[in-house]
Amino acid sequence: MLVSDFNYLLPQELIAQEPLADRAASRLLHLNCSQPDLHDRQFRDFPDLLRPDDLLVFNNTRVFPGRLYGRRSGARAQPLSPENPASRNFLRGAIEVLLTRQLSHEPNEWECLVRPGRKIGVGERLFFGEPLQAEVIARGSFGERRIRFLPVPDFFGAVERIGHVPLPPYINRADVPSDRERYQTVYARERGSIAAPTAGLHFTPETLAHIKERSIETAEVTLHVGLGTFQPIREERVEDHRLHREPYSISADAAGAINQALDAGRRIVAIGTTTVRTLESSAAQSASGRPQAESSEANTFIYPGYKFRAVGALLTNFHLPQSTLLMLVSALGGKERVLEAYRHALRQRYRFYSYGDCMFVE
Repeated sequence: MLVSDFNYLLPQELIAQEPLADRAASRLLHLNCSQPDLHDRQFRDFPDLLRPDDLLVFNNTRVFPGRLYGRRSGARAQPLSPENPASRNFLRGAIEVLLTRQLSHEPNEWECLVRPGRKIGVGERLFFGEPLQAEVIARGSFGERRIRFLPVPDFFGAVERIGHVPLPPYINRADVPSDRERYQTVYARERGSIAAPTAGLHFTPETLAHIKERSIETAEVTLHVGLGTFQPIREERVEDHRLHREPYSISADAAGAINQALDAGRRIVAIGTTTVRTLESSAAQSASGRPQAESSEANTFIYPGYKFRAVGALLTNFHLPQSTLLMLVSALGGKERVLEAYRHALRQRYRFYSYGDCMFVE
């Protein structure tokens, strides 16, 4: 299967740069695989599209401001200004570090992406302003590094003060204070993601109350979004790609609810592709073929031909061309049907990507 089979042309003006003032005001494209027609709806219709016995599963991860601006050791320049991070214009010695995954607490070591990647070598000291300093201890490809922070009394408190919301690179503006609330689901709890599970950005307390009023059961899992969700595919063949692992956890209560639903033949509706990755990775790793109560790592690459063990329907945003996320959606909805839906969304001027509109695939 070729990566190029999942390509489409997207006008820049359809990439949403700002969130809507009302989370629930987004549009929803309804793709029912048992019906030939697509339906243009509003997200507020979503609760009424659900079956009474559905189980909705949410990813309750919380984004932290893990984009840090600073300078390299020996540099006298001021840190890189975050005012226009998409400009790629760096002052001498200025750096940008995106924390992607915490590897250990003592010592405090992280996987990260650095810019400019070619110039930052092992042993280099990085300064982010008081009180954060780090040393590069290992080097990977494509700007990946492993860094170790010097001990501080409250590491995450410092990150919250000086860090920036890691908006995706296709949002061509600096983060603003309101992004700390809007680039976060209303049910976010467990800190650890570098990106929001964007299908969840449409929900409001009122939407969740409507779902509860319909007596539709819900459960929560946690997957901390990292490089596995967003790394580009550099191979020509889909089958040759390997995903980064991302940590997830499923509680005993959530696993019990999910497996009771599956035993009863009820449908599992995943809110977002990260929820799909959590449930399907857990099911793939268990002897029973069902999601289990555990803390592990998601490494299941889902593309057309994959046989789903747990998930029966999906609410998701629109994804980048030739991305693993578009392949995951195509595995559930069928490649041709999903690409047809994307062409329809383009004609109807849907808003794309993180702050954009959504699609319900069932």
